[in-house]
Amino acid sequence: MSATWQPGIGQAGNMQDWPLLVSTLVDHAARNHGRREVVSLTCEGGEHRSNWSEIRHRAMQVASALRTMGISVGDRVATLAWNTHRHVESWYGISGMGGVAHTINPRLFDDQIVYIANHAEDRVLFFDLTFVPLVERLAPRLTTIEHFVLLTDRAHMPVESPLDLLCYEDLLAAAPADEPWTIVDEKAPAGLCYTSGTTGNPKGVQYSHRSNVLHAMAACMTDTFGIGAQSAVLPIAPMYHANAWSIPYTAAACGAKLVMGGPHFDAPTLQKLIIDEDVDLALAVPTIWLGMLQHLEKHGGGLGKLERTCIGGSAVPRSMIEAFDKQGVRVMQLWGMTEMSPLGTVGTALPEVAAMGYDEQVGYRVKQGRGIYGVEMKIVGDDGAELARDGRAFGRLLVRGPWIVGSYFKGDGGNVLNAEGWFDTGDVATLCPLGYMQIVDRSKDVIKSGGEWISSIDLENAAVGAPGVAEAAVIGVPHPKWDERPLLLVREKEGATVSKQGVLDYLDGKIAKWWMPDEVLVVTDLPHTATGKLLKTELRERYKDFKFPGI
Repeated sequence: MSATWQPGIGQAGNMQDWPLLVSTLVDHAARNHGRREVVSLTCEGGEHRSNWSEIRHRAMQVASALRTMGISVGDRVATLAWNTHRHVESWYGISGMGGVAHTINPRLFDDQIVYIANHAEDRVLFFDLTFVPLVERLAPRLTTIEHFVLLTDRAHMPVESPLDLLCYEDLLAAAPADEPWTIVDEKAPAGLCYTSGTTGNPKGVQYSHRSNVLHAMAACMTDTFGIGAQSAVLPIAPMYHANAWSIPYTAAACGAKLVMGGPHFDAPTLQKLIIDEDVDLALAVPTIWLGMLQHLEKHGGGLGKLERTCIGGSAVPRSMIEAFDKQGVRVMQLWGMTEMSPLGTVGTALPEVAAMGYDEQVGYRVKQGRGIYGVEMKIVGDDGAELARDGRAFGRLLVRGPWIVGSYFKGDGGNVLNAEGWFDTGDVATLCPLGYMQIVDRSKDVIKSGGEWISSIDLENAAVGAPGVAEAAVIGVPHPKWDERPLLLVREKEGATVSKQGVLDYLDGKIAKWWMPDEVLVVTDLPHTATGKLLKTELRERYKDFKFPGI
């Protein structure tokens, strides 16, 4: 039901019982930062300029339109969309009327998209023009979707389509914006995102209103993203990647200017957007920034007022941190996962680290960062016993906190927490006395050689600094004597020539001698997951029969 929230008195401490609902974020933004801009590049071409007041107004129209369609509290409403003003409006409108905003990654395989939409029992699908062919192809297999809403205006609607498409702008034009938000319990579901599902079917992580609001508040803090009303933030990470790392929520919470690239991920377009919109913080996976650095090296032009970039998704090599330093941009690593909403650590500096020399500082900046308030971490051995936080011992990384998954959607995977409520991330990590966490490897990717472990991540990050190397991947290959030995695969930068000996010479002295790859292969491509990470499962399958020279 819809209602106007009435303040009550809590049972503990005599404080007001004020529910933490996602709608309160956009309410705050509209009320206190209504004229702060929301800018996005569109699928139709060109840019669209809005503000937080208009975003809220149109989100309330989305909520009204969904109620008219018969969508009820708890129903899932899917999106296949880029980061745009319409996607943000839909997001807030869906959860604001009590629905669950289910962002689907369009880069997944067809079968995975079909599985996810059917498993979630989505009733409505909002999608961008880019995905018309995809949706038309998959529609006969989407068994629960009743309405297909194209996120565009009447002028850009397809002339012919096998689907009974609804026009987003037409829906909003007919919907009132004065119906109050639906008041639900703060622990009710607000969003749904599925894991990338590199093995087995993807699993759903259902975020609550409470978890999203707490996560957004934590993300605003100085030692997290450190943004406020004067900030201009560009989330290049898509909204279907764990809520664009919370930025559409966080920007509303603090009234920041929100800048979005829509369907554009190329370096020239992003560079222009950063400069034109005075962006001071941008967030993306390493592959995006690799392309940007190559573009800057070739064409120059700088990055305007950009001060910081947050990089997550996979480990950031030292060479990338140093390259951005030369551009006057400070890299902050992030670590987290879909199951963590997603933030777990951020690479901000402690006073002790800030006082160090440059080389020592970078030694800490290549770590994944320090735990933020709301996330507890520990590392354990195979016996489950907690290991020392000495920066040397490494074990399985466990986490718990108010925005960390307690179970997967519909109970998939069974009980995912141990008896003390800890979630096993699947990462192998170290924790140092200053609280910095460093991922050694995914537990399934670590290379076991002669009774010792080799970190594929550290080896990859070292190799990517070699002249001419654009990207590197390391996998363990069976060895008759050492159990496994590292095979290094490198992809060349455009116009560069890379040799095995050149890479090995570069690595000499930068890694332990027994870590040195037994073979280096120059390849034309490296496979990635739908979230941009190296797809190690495919690489292991490709090279399962590989034999090292002389064996």
